[in-house]
Amino acid sequence: MKKDLLSIRTIVAIGVGAAIFIVLRYISIPVGIVPNTTLQLNYVFLALIAALYGPVAGGLIGLIGHSIGDALQYGSVWWSWVIVSTLVGVGFGLLWRKLKISEGIFGWKSIVLFNAVQILTQAIGWFLIAPLGDITIYGEPANKVFLQGIVAGILDIITVGILGTLLIWIYAKTQTKKGSLKKE
Repeated sequence: MKKDLLSIRTIVAIGVGAAIFIVLRYISIPVGIVPNTTLQLNYVFLALIAALYGPVAGGLIGLIGHSIGDALQYGSVWWSWVIVSTLVGVGFGLLWRKLKISEGIFGWKSIVLFNAVQILTQAIGWFLIAPLGDITIYGEPANKVFLQGIVAGILDIITVGILGTLLIWIYAKTQTKKGSLKKE
């Protein structure tokens, strides 16, 4: 697959990806530890699409999917977390040129690299940027939002680390590797 930052294929992926991101928001499991914090599968899908189509697609899917999802689900948009979803999508997509998922390659080296980047990106986003945004934009109490950010971040890191890695690995296995066909 040719890797353009904003090809027609990428634009279609952004539209479809944002729609699926919104739908997957409705599949969430409340953790019960901290209010308004759930285990969600939408970041698993975001990881796959961002790894395939790059940081622009990942960022726009996070931005569009999270903001429209908030508006539909809650009636308003919680911008500090939308910003983090955008940054997480960009972070997931930073490796799109390095990873060769569409060529059927996602071995241990790629898995370790993908997970190192996803852990770093999500830790910065959920542990720091989301709580600081909540405090700055909405005047929320620091102890509450830092606890929410840490719990949400840990859940998303684990979810993407297990299910996201598995989804990308399965996708890579469905792709035909270069030179895999032999002339008889």
